[in-house]
Amino acid sequence: MWSPERVNGLPPLVLLGHGGSGHKRGKRQLDLARWFATEAGAAAVAIDGPYHGDRALAPGADYQRRMADTGIAKVTDGMVADWLATLNAVTALDDVDGDRVAYLGLSMGTRFGLPFVAAAGSRLRCAVLGKYGMQQPAGMPAEIDMGPRLAEDAPGITVPVLYHVQWDDELFPRAGQLALFELLGSPGKQLIGFPGKHAETSAVSIDAWREFVR
Repeated sequence: MWSPERVNGLPPLVLLGHGGSGHKRGKRQLDLARWFATEAGAAAVAIDGPYHGDRALAPGADYQRRMADTGIAKVTDGMVADWLATLNAVTALDDVDGDRVAYLGLSMGTRFGLPFVAAAGSRLRCAVLGKYGMQQPAGMPAEIDMGPRLAEDAPGITVPVLYHVQWDDELFPRAGQLALFELLGSPGKQLIGFPGKHAETSAVSIDAWREFVR
């Protein structure tokens, strides 16, 4: 958890989900958390995804295969429960404004973040999602296909959403990303697209995420 030094009243809270092969203390998580704490006067919290970071069984372990072996429904429900528990624990501290909470997570941060945003409902003010879609990469185990789960959860999201599409994404086809955006039930959803492959993230796009949340 990162907290601003000086704010008037209780700071809002931003929950940060990381991408695949990342972890809660990755460079992007640190950069985002520190920006929110210093520039936006918001607290930020990050937790590890399944079989990542402090949850990894061994360095370089195949987290996708572990998810497949465990069962993607069980893994997803577990991650949603972990985010809800995190939200409950942090807002119970009386150090943040529990009525002003956002979620920001792309790629794997959307794989598990979108179901969490749906489950959290009106407890969130907004969300930044993207770099994910209804069609998973050909190299991923078929057992971890999130298409059916996302199709079930996306229509239930009603908070404002900023959805990032990486236009030349070699992992998640553009058509599948646009299809997922269409499924979002939010009347306040916005779509932004940037050229480049999956791992490319421009400073302009990061600025867009941060300003949308602020």
